[in-house]
Amino acid sequence: MDSALPERIAFLGAYLPRLCGIATFTSDLCEAVAGAAPGSQCYAGAVNDRIEIYGYPPRVRFEIDEKDLDSYRHAADFLNFNNADVLCVQHEFGIYGGSAGSHLLALLKEVRMPVVTTLHTVLREPNPAQRKVMEELIRRSDRLVVMAQKGAEILRDTYGAAAAKVDLIPHGIPDLPFVDSSCYKAQFGVEGRQVLLTFGLLGPGKGIEYVIEALPEIVKRHPNVVYLVLGATHPHLVARDGESYRLGLERLAEDRGVKEHVIFYNRFVSSDDLKEFIGATDIYLTPYLNQAQITSGTLAYVFGAGKAVISTPYWHAQELLADERGILVPFRDPAAIAEGVDAYLDDPPRLLATREKAYQLGREMIWSAVAERYVECFQRARTERKAAPRAAFAGWTLASRPYDVPPLRLDHIVRMTDDTGLIQHATFNVPNFHEGYCTDDNARAFILCNQLDELGGRPPSANLDRLATIYLAFLFAAMNRDTGRFRNFMSYGRQWLEESGSEDSHARALWAAGTGAARSRNDGHRKLSTQLFERGLAVVESFSSPRAWAFALLGIHEFLRPYPDHAGAKVLREALTLKLIGLWRGYASESWPWFEPSATYENARLCQALLLSGQWLPHPEALEIGLKSLRWLASVQKTPAGHLRPIGSNGFYQQDGAHAHFDQQPVEAQAMVAACLEAFRATQDETWSREAKRAFEWFLGRNDLGLALYDSGSGACCDGLHEDRLNENQGAESTLAFHLSLAEMNYAEHLIAPPSNGAQ
Repeated sequence: MDSALPERIAFLGAYLPRLCGIATFTSDLCEAVAGAAPGSQCYAGAVNDRIEIYGYPPRVRFEIDEKDLDSYRHAADFLNFNNADVLCVQHEFGIYGGSAGSHLLALLKEVRMPVVTTLHTVLREPNPAQRKVMEELIRRSDRLVVMAQKGAEILRDTYGAAAAKVDLIPHGIPDLPFVDSSCYKAQFGVEGRQVLLTFGLLGPGKGIEYVIEALPEIVKRHPNVVYLVLGATHPHLVARDGESYRLGLERLAEDRGVKEHVIFYNRFVSSDDLKEFIGATDIYLTPYLNQAQITSGTLAYVFGAGKAVISTPYWHAQELLADERGILVPFRDPAAIAEGVDAYLDDPPRLLATREKAYQLGREMIWSAVAERYVECFQRARTERKAAPRAAFAGWTLASRPYDVPPLRLDHIVRMTDDTGLIQHATFNVPNFHEGYCTDDNARAFILCNQLDELGGRPPSANLDRLATIYLAFLFAAMNRDTGRFRNFMSYGRQWLEESGSEDSHARALWAAGTGAARSRNDGHRKLSTQLFERGLAVVESFSSPRAWAFALLGIHEFLRPYPDHAGAKVLREALTLKLIGLWRGYASESWPWFEPSATYENARLCQALLLSGQWLPHPEALEIGLKSLRWLASVQKTPAGHLRPIGSNGFYQQDGAHAHFDQQPVEAQAMVAACLEAFRATQDETWSREAKRAFEWFLGRNDLGLALYDSGSGACCDGLHEDRLNENQGAESTLAFHLSLAEMNYAEHLIAPPSNGAQ
């Protein structure tokens, strides 16, 4: 192992004064390592969760906007050009932007120094997005740090991580003296009372209500008990729900007749103040509700200070409190909590013996000892990197860089939206009121809002929640309760122009509803989306439009993400998949591998729907057909020069007939982007990532005329490509086609490996 200390050690994570456990940990670790390696320069990068600026200390040398993908790449450039010798990343899914925190991967792909990642959460049952991010994180990290043996086991068994790559280093704690609690109680006015403590940021998962439920029984036996709940409500919870959780706890204490025995101290306390509170504590309680919690900084902190702990059996507590170093009680069990508290308060010698065992083990957890372990880990990572170095900076060519997409800009979509919905058409860049609204475009717009929200997009000119509310309200109004069908066209005077819209528009609305049910973080949106989806589902089985089948399948696959056992959706998914397969069997041949005697509009959606069914039913034939048909479609839409030429709307493409080259429509490029990315996810074949990029670049000028359809200044997209010019009108469909493609590319960026060569 390289014995030389790294000269420049960078840390990445949330950082104080941001109020969260990761911020406290990153700050403490950076300071501790600086003390353990005095010859090294230690600095940090802070991940921001808000627009307002934090007053960071001098150690913070760069900042990342949690939801801005480009800021992660800029941070990578900063680290590379400042020659960091090692980067220590604090990983928690919730502090990084993108689906399952995927924006972090954009940084890890570009940094050139060894990476040591501390995993604060290791999920045994991740969802697909979390699994993909974790697997890529493991691949991109030189070493992994976990704080409990259970974490190492899960990394090995669930993710296939090599045991030799994992270091077990406990959560650091301050070095506090072993003292009697009576020495600190007077300053808090609780002298002569037995103090129970829970501290940390408050939220529903803390289980504090079960301790309050236990207090009546505890007080009967020990009337001098006081329960101190120390800590502010989590800032994200306050922003969403206010102080409803804390107020509910206060009402519960009053209802149970123990309000004189409960103290809420609504502050995020400093480290020095916290030491005083811990000093006054007799028993620490962690009644957390999630068994899969692999790390608890608050538990480590109090345990290491030599306090008796009663805890629910989440994974970290199981390990730390083994061998009579504490008491474990079942989840959501007030009676067991009361019994545990009484057992300690009734038996002072047992209480003291437990404290002594905890304090002895805690000496291995003090920050100075933990910092030495981290320095050893950093040295090991550097040694291993020298044995298998990354490509040198000189080889960092354009082909190896992540694909650079335009920034998000929704100005034109906002301009086209009023309180009713999204206006269909524009004359140049001016909304055309005469044409009114349609369900097709409002459905697309609602899908976009949900995708951007899931990605963590923060467009400067748009309130996504407000826009999503408008578009969903339009879809709700579009549902004709008498027929179970969505209407499509509405006049500017808010008059519906038909009783039922086309099959395609109904299926697009269903797709939007399925997306809202699966992805929305707004409870009301999610519930209404679910209601609309279920209301509009059954009628689809009678449809005859293959594209309506495909759009509906895309919505069904979205809906089944949160509701995998929904019988109606599962039955219809299989039925529509078989209908598309039946079309293929009826028309496809070696010379015409397609579903119909003509290729018309949004062709790639048929392929995309079968790719999804092939993976998730699963249905091997559907997957094979999806890939084969998409491969043919890509070949007939590629020019000798290597760019996309979508099948034109002036005649389409007839079997044994002419192939219309114009007018080229943005929705065709959008459909190709989505289908090719799905093919890449299914196969990991880089050919499909290149095809997706080819289709996306059509918007940016890699097309027959060499003209960009997308206006990066306004976020608008032209309505099409004629043989000799652009269609300069910038309507909703075309603008949404670009932004939906951009969202797809942003989501895929961290999952697509760069091409291994410059092949077309």
